[in-house]
Amino acid sequence: MEAATTALSGDKAKRIVDAMRASVAARGAAGSTFDHVAREAGVSRGLLHYYFGTKERLLVEVVRRDSDLRLAGLDAAIAAAHTADDLLAVLVSSLEDLVERDPSFVALHFELFTSARRTPEIAAELAALHRRIREHVAEQLEAKAREGVISPTADAESVVTVLLSLADGLALRMLADPGHDWGPTLAAAMPAARALLG
Repeated sequence: MEAATTALSGDKAKRIVDAMRASVAARGAAGSTFDHVAREAGVSRGLLHYYFGTKERLLVEVVRRDSDLRLAGLDAAIAAAHTADDLLAVLVSSLEDLVERDPSFVALHFELFTSARRTPEIAAELAALHRRIREHVAEQLEAKAREGVISPTADAESVVTVLLSLADGLALRMLADPGHDWGPTLAAAMPAARALLG
């Protein structure tokens, strides 16, 4: 898939991914069709099929690009963290911002997970994306460990996997019950996360 999207001109690729992103926000993943996306991106429906093949592959690309943007912002925030508590605050703030400002992205991620259970190709692409995110964040934690900011209780990738799993579970529940006050729950999760960071 990466080879296919890079073969697309930068402007068209960006327009297609942005159009799918906007469609998901407006209609949800199930309601977002290639017809909608092609019309909004100003390209032919056939072009979407040629480069992406299926809607799910295009949705994976949306998640991949969004993840890259979020990781860049997270990198800067982690770099500015001088204590383990600073680092935890960054991670909690990132989760809250994601759920409050971009619930469609969280929902899309869960929808892709469901699609991955039925489609081996999507499962492989999603696993590769998760691996890349895990490895990237682990590198940031390793840098903080070298600086003496944290002393992880296990290898960085294992710690990141637990932290991401905790975030995924919390995000799912926060989306399912947006009217609930999640502050106490997030506070209750802090000691567990803090223990992982050492």
